[in-house]
Amino acid sequence: MAKQDRAIRTQRSILVAAASVFEERGFQAATITDILTAAGVTKGALYFHFQSKEDLAYGVMEAQGRHMGTVPSRSCKTQEVVDTVLLQTYRLQEDPMVRAGVRLAMDQHATELDRGASFQEWGKGMAALLEQAKEQGELLPHVVPSDTAELVVGAYAGVQSMSQAVSSYTDLDHRTSVLLRHIMPNVVLSSVLTTIDMTSERGAVIYAEVQALQDAAELTDARA
Repeated sequence: MAKQDRAIRTQRSILVAAASVFEERGFQAATITDILTAAGVTKGALYFHFQSKEDLAYGVMEAQGRHMGTVPSRSCKTQEVVDTVLLQTYRLQEDPMVRAGVRLAMDQHATELDRGASFQEWGKGMAALLEQAKEQGELLPHVVPSDTAELVVGAYAGVQSMSQAVSSYTDLDHRTSVLLRHIMPNVVLSSVLTTIDMTSERGAVIYAEVQALQDAAELTDARA
């Protein structure tokens, strides 16, 4: 068990180091030597867990997905859509692993990577929530959930990219709130729209909620 725990910690430290290097330099400029130096591990230890720089990049992208957490289920599925976007916004501002994963997904020079998977996965999740919202009568009649999901994911990608370039994400919460307040009136029934919280402060609230649920689950597992 001690050996397994040590291996998990080593893998984690390598991923954290890789995320730091990828976020700072991008995929092409990053080197295995840079990551080894940042992680403080031997080449053998790194290659035990990851076979290549591409493998490391996919590891970071997968880890940032786990770091995002899952928004608790809401009775209003449109609020759940909004909360998913706002949680991602908070994570981007606070979590280097998430920032690195997003940079890799947005890096047009990373031709060796399948960068579309992250967008497609998020789009499918959004579409599923919007389908539920439509079934519950929350959406305007003309709305096609899959089309709206792709619009939200694509528009958000542009907004976060602009925020990263302009302010290193410090204004992303405001920009995201503005984006949602412009999109949602064209998607959601007015009677539902008045109940939805799209404020920039909500991301931190959702994060605290998700973190509390994760902590409770870990405590339950430890006691089992």
